[in-house]
Amino acid sequence: MKRLLIFSLVIACLFFTKINAQVHIKNSAHYVAPEKLTLAPGGLNFIAMGDWGRNGADHQKQVADQMGKTASEIKAQFIVATGDNFYPSGVVSEWDPLFRYSFEDIYTAFSLQWDWYPVLGNHDYKTNPDAEIAYSKISRRWKMPARYYSKIIPVPGDTASKILILFIDTNPLIPEYYSNVEYGPNVKVADSSKQKKWIAKELSNASPNIKWKIVVGHHPMYTGGSRYEGYDTKAIRNSLKPLFDKYKVDVFLAGHEHSLQHLVSGKMQHFISGAASEKTAAKLVPESEMAASEYGFMVFSVTGKTLIAYTLDYTGKIIYSTTITK
Repeated sequence: MKRLLIFSLVIACLFFTKINAQVHIKNSAHYVAPEKLTLAPGGLNFIAMGDWGRNGADHQKQVADQMGKTASEIKAQFIVATGDNFYPSGVVSEWDPLFRYSFEDIYTAFSLQWDWYPVLGNHDYKTNPDAEIAYSKISRRWKMPARYYSKIIPVPGDTASKILILFIDTNPLIPEYYSNVEYGPNVKVADSSKQKKWIAKELSNASPNIKWKIVVGHHPMYTGGSRYEGYDTKAIRNSLKPLFDKYKVDVFLAGHEHSLQHLVSGKMQHFISGAASEKTAAKLVPESEMAASEYGFMVFSVTGKTLIAYTLDYTGKIIYSTTITK
C-alpha cells in the first residue's frame, strides 16, 4: 500500500510538471497571469485564432465553444483567422462540405456570427485557395475579398483613432513553395512582387489617425516552435522584416506553428495564434516573451494608445497577458 501511494505521488508530480511545462514565460519568477480579462475602456476588441479546420476534431470544438463564451464577454467586433483554415488539403470549391463541417457547424455561438477575416495558409493552397475567396459571396460572416486585402477600423470609443490591418498571403513569399508538388501550382499564379508593392503602399499611409499598424499572415517571422530556423520562417523574415521596419509595423500576427507565442524584435511585437485545433511543442528563444504548447486563442483590446493582448487556453484560463503602449 505504501509503495502504491509513493508511486501515485511520483506519477502525479510528473503529470503536474508536464502540464506546467507547457507554458514558458520570460522572467516567469516575476509574472502572475491575471484571473480575468480587463479590457481597454472604449477599445476595439477582437479574437485571433488559427490552424483550425478539422471537422471539430482535436479540441477544435472545445476551443470554439470557449471562443463563443469569450467573444460574448468582450463583445468581440470580429474574428481574425491566421490560416490553415481547412485541413488536410483546403477546399475544392465554395460548395465544399468542409465549409459546413469545419466552420458553420463548429462556430455556432451568436457572439461568433460577426465578421471573420481569414488569411490563407499552406494547407489552404493544396487544392483551391480561391474557393475561400468565393465563399465570401455565400457566407455573411466570411470576409475574404482577395488573397490579400486590408481594413481600416475605427476604435469605437475614439473614432479619430483608427487601426490599419493588412491581411497578407505569405505563401508566394516562400521560394521553396514554387517547386512543391502540392503548393506549387497555386503559388506560381500569384504575383509576389505585386503584393509586396501593395503592402508598401498600404503601410505608407501617413494619416495621423492611424495609431496602430497590424499585419496578419500565416507564416511567422520568428518562432520558438519547430520551425525556428525553418526555410519558411527565414523566407518571411528576409522578405518582410525590412519592409515592416521601414513602415513601423507595430504587430505581426501569424499562425503556422500550432502553439501560442509572443515574441519581440526591435519595436515590433510578434504574436502566434495557431493552436485552435492542434498543439505542438514550443520553447523560449532569444526573441520570446511567452511560448505555450496549449490549445487556445488570443484576445486583443486596442485603443489609440494601448494594445492589450491575452492568451487563453481552451478552458478559458488566461495563461498570459501583455500591454503595449504608445
